[in-house]
Amino acid sequence: MENVTPLRTPRSTGAEPQVAFTRPELDRILSLYGRMVAAGLWRDYALTFGPRTASFSGFRRTAENPEARIVKDPALRLKQGEWILYGEGGVVLKRGHDLAGVLAPLERRLVKIVEG
Repeated sequence: MENVTPLRTPRSTGAEPQVAFTRPELDRILSLYGRMVAAGLWRDYALTFGPRTASFSGFRRTAENPEARIVKDPALRLKQGEWILYGEGGVVLKRGHDLAGVLAPLERRLVKIVEG
């Protein structure tokens, strides 16, 4: 029972490392998700991590296409910004270097719902 078997890491298998959200980024995104759920706009979400991008998708209903998709693509960090907000039809709503700026359209929509 004292045999230790090392687990394979991405470096040892030769696979590319995955892109992921940092803790503060995920906190910000999940905070928005919680407020969208409280407003009755979203009911489900999905996280996807790949070798090039990380993605958060917010759904009105589980069986639908995502209403909004927040994508982190570090390859675009020095060009248009690593953050992209896609709308329901896959249309790019906002790009930028700052997560807060990219989430602004969703935040504004949430404020309008609370006020109205």
